[in-house]
Amino acid sequence: MTMVGGRPAAFFARTLAAALLAAAFATGTAEARRGEPCAKPWPEIVKAIGPAVVSVTAVLVDPFATRERVTFGHGSGVVLDPGGEVLTNAHLVAEAKLVIVTLEDERTLPAERVALDPVLDLALLRLADPPPGLVAAPLGSSAAAEVGDEVLALGNPFGLGRTASRGIVSALERIVPITTTSWLSPFLQTDAAVNPGSSGGPLVDVCGEVVGIATGMLGEAENIGFAVPIDAVCRALPSLREHGRVIRPWHGLYGQLYDARLEALLGGPDVQGFLVETVEPGSPAEAIGLEGGLLPVKIGEREILVGGEIVIEVDGVPVTDLATARRIVAGLEVGRPVRFHFWKEGTIREAEIVLPERPILPQDMARLRDAYRR
Repeated sequence: MTMVGGRPAAFFARTLAAALLAAAFATGTAEARRGEPCAKPWPEIVKAIGPAVVSVTAVLVDPFATRERVTFGHGSGVVLDPGGEVLTNAHLVAEAKLVIVTLEDERTLPAERVALDPVLDLALLRLADPPPGLVAAPLGSSAAAEVGDEVLALGNPFGLGRTASRGIVSALERIVPITTTSWLSPFLQTDAAVNPGSSGGPLVDVCGEVVGIATGMLGEAENIGFAVPIDAVCRALPSLREHGRVIRPWHGLYGQLYDARLEALLGGPDVQGFLVETVEPGSPAEAIGLEGGLLPVKIGEREILVGGEIVIEVDGVPVTDLATARRIVAGLEVGRPVRFHFWKEGTIREAEIVLPERPILPQDMARLRDAYRR
């Protein structure tokens, strides 16, 4: 028998193996991103991240009502840091007069709403007096997510209490036309149950890390829920923390891609670009003369508002597909001049404007409220 320091070599081999196994669990996310699967069982993941999942109650007061003036909204949230920062959905707390957070141990704490973003449907809360030992959820990455990946949705559906629901990632980059900005923030789709009250809760991967924030579901369907990808959340967090909002340039035009297929179906001009369906009043798009459509046309389940201009180029970049359109919008900056080329009344026109910051419009929150109602 081989001996090392008076002990059998096998002893040290077993010790080393145990240490390596522990390290493997501790670095599960890094391994997962290299393509190696995590080995954590779901009950272990729930025990670890469960204390970071909270219940959020929004107290709303209708100043125009004569009865039932106080109503309550119930949802979920996730603790981001032990100092009391909590992430939830904007549609849950945007109009709340009071927000109450309930921890896993049933303690209730008032929370201040410190930031809102209606585009991503995110809100940041700050607990008034966070208890010591508050557990924060580890944030992962949604970039490597694939259809078929197992996930767990954690939240408080229907106010029943803490619930875990297992499923898979059903689709990536899913655009759900809830608001005119929906195309800018595609969701992760999951068949893990996302019900009223689940809004704001985390979607967790097999490494025990948050890959999405549950935000809604299709009411007329079964097991079709949506979550904001955590990478989009992480990009927004610095601005939310510093400014209380996400600072975005304001162009004010919304629509959809105009390609050869639409040209053939609608008999429109022989150009490629972004079909302007609506223009926000007072926006830069309105200032340079862009106009939306007036004639609704339905192709299958897809409704198109035709008759508006077609933006064919922005700062020298042709708008050839939706991915390019998103990259163009992502590259726009507040205070920077932008040059547009657009098709209008049979000719290609050119205009330049300096983009201001996009305000949070009352319509943004109203449409979120109407879309989700939970």
